[in-house]
Amino acid sequence: MSSTAPNVVPNIASGTARDTIIAIATAPGPGAVGIVRLSGPEAQALAGALFRSPHAGFSGLKPRRLHHGSLVDASGRVLDEALVAIMPGPGSFTGEDVAEFHCHGGPAVLRAVLEELLARGARLARPGEFTLRAFLGGKLDLTQAEAVAETIAAPTRAALHLAQLKLSGALSQRIADLRGALESLRARLCLAVDFPDEDVECLPLSALRQEALAVAAGVERLLAGVERGRAWREGVLAVLAGRVNAGKSSLLNALVGRRRALVSEVPGTTRDYLEEQLDLSGLLVRLVDTAGLRGPDGPQGAGLGGAEALDPVEAQGQDLSREFMGRAEAVLYVIDAAQPLHQVDRAALAGLAPGRSLVLLNKSDLLGGQAGRPDCCGATLDVARALGLECLRVSARTGEGLEELCARLRERLVEGSAEPDADEVAPNARQAAVLRQARAELIALADDALAGLPYDILGVRLEAACRLLAELTGEITPDGVLEGIFSKFCLGK
Repeated sequence: MSSTAPNVVPNIASGTARDTIIAIATAPGPGAVGIVRLSGPEAQALAGALFRSPHAGFSGLKPRRLHHGSLVDASGRVLDEALVAIMPGPGSFTGEDVAEFHCHGGPAVLRAVLEELLARGARLARPGEFTLRAFLGGKLDLTQAEAVAETIAAPTRAALHLAQLKLSGALSQRIADLRGALESLRARLCLAVDFPDEDVECLPLSALRQEALAVAAGVERLLAGVERGRAWREGVLAVLAGRVNAGKSSLLNALVGRRRALVSEVPGTTRDYLEEQLDLSGLLVRLVDTAGLRGPDGPQGAGLGGAEALDPVEAQGQDLSREFMGRAEAVLYVIDAAQPLHQVDRAALAGLAPGRSLVLLNKSDLLGGQAGRPDCCGATLDVARALGLECLRVSARTGEGLEELCARLRERLVEGSAEPDADEVAPNARQAAVLRQARAELIALADDALAGLPYDILGVRLEAACRLLAELTGEITPDGVLEGIFSKFCLGK
């Protein structure tokens, strides 16, 4: 945990030590339990003013204990039966006095308690203000504060692990190690600048260059986890594509376990795209069902439907389908296995990249015992295999092959986004941007040292790199950066 108070512009911290903030800390909507949280100098007094114990010998709220009783308003009317806890500072999350009311989780109950405390002088907290106070009070550094939001938003166990690793201070420690190496180098460089004629240990330019590049390599190792971490934290894109009526929407429904997409025998029911999330053993997959592709001869096959012009909306849907196919990490191309291979499918298969595509022979439950249909499937297999494409037989109706599909899809996706190591930290987008700036300064410093520039000019680059690393952990933080980070937090955290 950081013990250094951050150097911030005053207006974001104004009032934080003078007022008491309040927010509902649980998600909106009815629930078994709802929590109202207070932080600030009046938190304990406000908790005591509302709480009524049923015990005659009650002597006041004790720190870090749950007290059962009633919450009453200024007129003595009972608002709720609740549990109340107080956590005196500095041993609380924010570092201030904190009080929590664990109430029944109905919205009306929580609003009544909130409004009573507001009427008694508390102020409604801004998004992320509780965590901001923890940061300003030195309980967390900035990377840990950001990890609080990442923990709340984590969609899978793998993403949760990445967030918890940063919350524990792992990223902070690695940044501190890199910055320590730079500060040591900076002290020696300053010695060379300030006492050029004295009999002190000299810092050769070659050594300066070597050490700058060594720290740049350490920054690069941190950046290596960015893309991998993004895949596990934000998810990877997989697209269901194929001709109209191939069963893409039925497969989406079967995979997510509910009726998410409309399914109809009428071709072209899906005209836009639908997105759902799948958790494949810790890997978040953003599964997109796209509009079905049509050919120039209509939906029924070559020569059977006549020329058919697409309406503008469907044409846009097909353009969007092709765009998704182009940028997806995995394309699941769905073919009706019980029908002859259509020319649209032939053209689409020829354009698929084998390394990121799976061909799904859907409606495989219709093949058994029906003359001629296994030959249709066989022809499709021959074409796909000639193109180096892997095929799987599936049935959205019966569930056949879906477990194998999920396993193969995960394998394909993990091949491009290797699972993070147990101790690997994954910087987020803001942190990665600052790290790239620091790396650029260090590489430029190494180039300038190779060119023989004076020590005082080299010192400017070194100071810039040190400042950027300090910005990562919040020791030097522009007010706009803090506003941008904490405004994205939920209320009550």
